[in-house]
Amino acid sequence: MADYLAEVQRYDAKADAAIVDKIVKHLGIALRSSRDAALVSCSDPKELDRVREKWCMKKLGADEDASNAAIKAVCETMKGDRQKGRVTFYYLAAKELGKLDVL
Repeated sequence: MADYLAEVQRYDAKADAAIVDKIVKHLGIALRSSRDAALVSCSDPKELDRVREKWCMKKLGADEDASNAAIKAVCETMKGDRQKGRVTFYYLAAKELGKLDVL
């Protein structure tokens, strides 16, 4: 958990540990199943579709346009990271959508 929080805090120094923990619990076994499952690829349209539909729209209740804008913004924010951690990506997407309180 501390590793995930530290990674998120690289982008949001005031990140709430409880919210990061909720994202980790939501992702559960997927984070441990493979290294690939713990990462998000901004160059893979299928991956971004999955993030949009399963996380932004289903879990956070955002509409498609807002979800696409948030994902684009997070990809831009994290462009310096070759490997984008899923927990951090999801946290930043929720923050971008103004939905951290939904978690």
